[in-house]
Amino acid sequence: MTRSLRLADKTALITGGTSGIGLATARRFIEEGARVAITGTSADKLAAAKAALGDVLTIQADAGDAAAQAAVATALRDAFGHLDAVFLNAGVADFRPLEGWDEEGIDRTFATNVKGPLLLVQALLPILSNPASIVLNGSINARLGKPNSIVYAASKAALISMARTLSGELIGRGIRVNTISPGPVTTPIYSKLGLSDAQLAGMKDYLIGAIPAGRFGDPVEIADAVVHLASDESRYTVGAELIIDGGMSNI
Repeated sequence: MTRSLRLADKTALITGGTSGIGLATARRFIEEGARVAITGTSADKLAAAKAALGDVLTIQADAGDAAAQAAVATALRDAFGHLDAVFLNAGVADFRPLEGWDEEGIDRTFATNVKGPLLLVQALLPILSNPASIVLNGSINARLGKPNSIVYAASKAALISMARTLSGELIGRGIRVNTISPGPVTTPIYSKLGLSDAQLAGMKDYLIGAIPAGRFGDPVEIADAVVHLASDESRYTVGAELIIDGGMSNI
C-alpha cells in the first residue's frame, strides 16, 4: 500500500532553512509533498540549500530586521498565493556570562528570536489559509536556568509565551500555533559560539552527561515532530509545547 503524503498540496515557509533543523525540516516537508520556501541571511548558503533540496523557493532575509518580514510575506504571496504551514525556526544563540552582555547584544537576540517572528506572523496573516499551522522553535534552555544562557533563555521563554497567546488569538481564524522545544541537537550552531575545539569538546561532554538518552538529538528527529504539527494529523493540537530533549529537563 502506498503511504499518503502528510503535507500533500500544502505550501510552507521555513525560516532559517539553510542548515541544521531548518534544512532538515525543509527536506522532510518536500518529502511529504509540500511546496516549500526557505529564508536565510546568506545568498551563498541559500544557493547551497537550493542545490541540496531541489525545487524550493529561496528568500534572502534577516530574521531580526523588522522591514524584511513584510518583504518575505510579499514574496510568498506572489509565489504561492497562500500559505498553509509556517515553521519559525530562524534564531540566534548567543551565550555569555551576565557581565559580558551589552545593549547591542541583548537587542540583537530579542530582535531575531522574538520581534522578527512576531512581525512575520503579522505580515503573513493575509495569506494564511484556513486551516493553517504555525510552529515556533523554542528551546529547552527556557526551562533549565543554565549559566551563560540568561538572554537566550529569556528570548526563547518569550517566544514560547507568545505562541500560547497567538494560539488563543488565531484559532478563531483556523490557524493553530504550537511550539517545539528541542534540547541539544547536532547542528552548526555550536561552531558559531566562538569557542576553541577543546572548549567545544568539553561543552559537548558536559551536555551529553546531562541527557538521559546519552546523546545529542538529530535534526531529522526534530523535523519529524514539525511535520506532525504542520500536518492535519495534529489538527486538535493547539497551544502545545512539545519538548524534544532526550529527557534533559526531567533530571
